[in-house]
Amino acid sequence: MAMTNPLGRTFNPLPLGHIRPGGWLRDQLRIQADGLSGHLEKIWPEVGPDSAWLGGKGENWELGPYYLDGFLPLAYILDDRRMIDTARKWVDWTLENRGANGWLGPQTGHEDIWWPRAVMCKVLTQYADVTGDPRVEPAIAAYIAHMTSRLPAEPLTAWAKFRWGEYLPTLLWLCGKRPCPVFENTGGLLRSQGYDWTDHFTFFRIEDTIRENPNLATHVVNHAMAVKYPALWSLLSGRETDAKISDTAIAMLDRFHGCATGLFTGDEHLAGRNPSRGTELCAVVEYMYSLGTLTSLLGGTGYADRLESLAYNNLPAAFTADMWSHQYNQEANQVLCTIADRDWTNSNEANIFGLEPHYKCCTANFNQGWPKFVAGLWMEIPGLGLAATAYGPSEVHTTVGDAQVSIIEKTDYPFKGIIEFEVKTSAPKEFPLALRIPSWALGAEVAQNGESPKEVKAGTFHVIQRRWQKKERVTLMLPLKLRVSRGFNDSVSVHRGPLTFALRIQSEWKRIRGEKPAYDYEVYPRSEWNYALHVDMEQPADSISVEERDVKMPCFSEERAPVVLKAKASRVIEWGLDGAWAAPPPQSTVAVSGPAVDVELIPYGSAKLRITEFPLADS
Repeated sequence: MAMTNPLGRTFNPLPLGHIRPGGWLRDQLRIQADGLSGHLEKIWPEVGPDSAWLGGKGENWELGPYYLDGFLPLAYILDDRRMIDTARKWVDWTLENRGANGWLGPQTGHEDIWWPRAVMCKVLTQYADVTGDPRVEPAIAAYIAHMTSRLPAEPLTAWAKFRWGEYLPTLLWLCGKRPCPVFENTGGLLRSQGYDWTDHFTFFRIEDTIRENPNLATHVVNHAMAVKYPALWSLLSGRETDAKISDTAIAMLDRFHGCATGLFTGDEHLAGRNPSRGTELCAVVEYMYSLGTLTSLLGGTGYADRLESLAYNNLPAAFTADMWSHQYNQEANQVLCTIADRDWTNSNEANIFGLEPHYKCCTANFNQGWPKFVAGLWMEIPGLGLAATAYGPSEVHTTVGDAQVSIIEKTDYPFKGIIEFEVKTSAPKEFPLALRIPSWALGAEVAQNGESPKEVKAGTFHVIQRRWQKKERVTLMLPLKLRVSRGFNDSVSVHRGPLTFALRIQSEWKRIRGEKPAYDYEVYPRSEWNYALHVDMEQPADSISVEERDVKMPCFSEERAPVVLKAKASRVIEWGLDGAWAAPPPQSTVAVSGPAVDVELIPYGSAKLRITEFPLADS
């Protein structure tokens, strides 16, 4: 079965609530709920009771919608009654205080009136999907009609001009509910007033010169959002060439700004390939959302490969293990987290861990990372069956035709490579089950009901088409072979499955301000970090050993890393700090004279101080 459809969705996202996390992944979302996400209203006034999005006189722009865009799906995925009641309080105010003309949200004096409502519309569609609340669809329809009538005289400005495509998922949702020319009419108007990202990604090549002219066309989060816009637009234009521009965008970002995990740098603005340049946390979660959208639209395995890498590396790396503190910027080579000036377009407090390091946006927006990842683990093959598009312990409950179908996924992935699926149907039912085989999974095998396993092709969706009985089992075996990649100055990074590994650096956490439990911290290294790695580039397993451990929570901590690699490395004395950050890794290969010593590499997400892109030792 072909898994591509450039002029329509390859997969349909399942409504919020159909997918629940299990195992360690449920525990991780519980950590988030017990940390900042679940308590932010009590300790952060910007989303407290005085928010204008609750009828108060406080913040009236993006922070309330940003916060709710992650808090609401987290509440419903965990079925947490206290959090659900809190989320509904925000939704009820928004729906009960609509303007007679269709206006949503508070009145605002901000010049950019359209941007935050794009986020709130996404919130409302998720809420409608999980609750069936009949108020939502007419409210969104009235708002879209009102916006369309005002745009000619009050066009998109500032952030809305660059983020116009964030309305497209809502327009698609609305037009799936009713006969609706609004996607064509409003979508075309938004695109005509918005920044031309298709032209940007096709012709505009940005190298590391952003400091000379930082602007909204170089902003890291705008790029993380915009990679999905051409593919979304292709549903209206009907042109396959539009969809392919999204691939061009990702390739451009990799070429000029890519890092080992598949993320791209942007310490507020695009920043080149030096692994000591940071990436804003908002860009991590928005890129994750874009990659999930591209998986749904275009169906290729590469988007979800990258999505898993961000989810299992970059997302947890930006938080303390208890998720009470986060960074604004994270670095692939991060050896010092302090308040200091750095050669970034924005620095100072950007890489400390805290409640509100640097700008406020990430404190509100980080909430969407884990819950939206969970909500996209499974998707529908339109009208046919189900697809496992990303992996993690979970269960999905839905209908296929006239049958109730439940699939329980048991696994310690990404730390281990065995994934077991228990498929249950209310009655015998024939449908396809598509399993994503990651591009790195050479030699992957699938077994059904205890039969002999069969090898499946990496970089494809393996489709099992059969008449499923009431209870069957499928086992997917993904070989987590060590891989190495090249980066800035020919540096070397080590990967195993979706995980990227980083040097374990002993750290000292210095509390600098704040109140319990949401403290701000600086982090200092207490062990050496300037190592060149000894690794066999052709057969990395010959020079690096792997130790799997039990998955104990919090697993994204230095102490409880579920996988530890043992390698050899030699100090590079001339490689040191450049002010308050690590100097770029020396050009590989590096001549070393000192003895090779044993070092440990742990998952990137567990390492809060880290070297990820190493110089390669000459022997």
